[in-house]
Amino acid sequence: MNIKILQLLDGAKKATGLTVIIDVFRAFSVEAYLFNGGAEKIIPVADLDVAYKYKKDFPSALLVGERDGKICEGFDYGNCPSDIKNINIKNKTVIHTTSAGTQGLFGADKAEVVLGAGLVNAAATAEYIKQSGYTNISLVCMGLAAIKLTEEDTLCANYIKSILENDPIDLEEEIENLKYTSGAKFFDKTQNDVFPREDFYLCTDVDCFDFAIKLIKSDNGLSYMQKEKISW
Repeated sequence: MNIKILQLLDGAKKATGLTVIIDVFRAFSVEAYLFNGGAEKIIPVADLDVAYKYKKDFPSALLVGERDGKICEGFDYGNCPSDIKNINIKNKTVIHTTSAGTQGLFGADKAEVVLGAGLVNAAATAEYIKQSGYTNISLVCMGLAAIKLTEEDTLCANYIKSILENDPIDLEEEIENLKYTSGAKFFDKTQNDVFPREDFYLCTDVDCFDFAIKLIKSDNGLSYMQKEKISW
């Protein structure tokens, strides 16, 4: 298996084969919690204006997302798993836009298959890859706003790679270290309105979900994310 770890939006554009777009803090952690809460599908959007347009097209859909970490004007929820972890969204459609993760989905236009992942579903994502039959794998770390490297996304990529190579690494110490690096904002009281402390723990709850998240391109041109249950 040929496994490449790529970085940021430029990495997404270079990605080929089966591609995993990684955003631990917080895009694909949020999507995992949304699916766990019963969401039927998630429509990822790169452009904020497109998100508002889709809301007009699908008025019953929920708007979820952020810019600079903050909830977008007129949205139902921001990009915080702590806000949506317990809400009942069974059979709901969600329109989701973020500064990094959803940008990477659309940047990976050379990929044959595109998944979204975080630490919360890393092992399930690796198992999906194993069962897919693909041998050309791109793991893309989206970082902060898709322009700055972050420790948590690279850690997630290395963890998925280690599982694929049948030598899984221990994450306990590395996750603890995140509190002092890219995760420090969750422990800064002056930023807790945008980055709640609980989000750190929800996003680093390793392998708490047993499904992958796959980008589906439909016949009408509207892409959406779908929950892919894994048979272990």
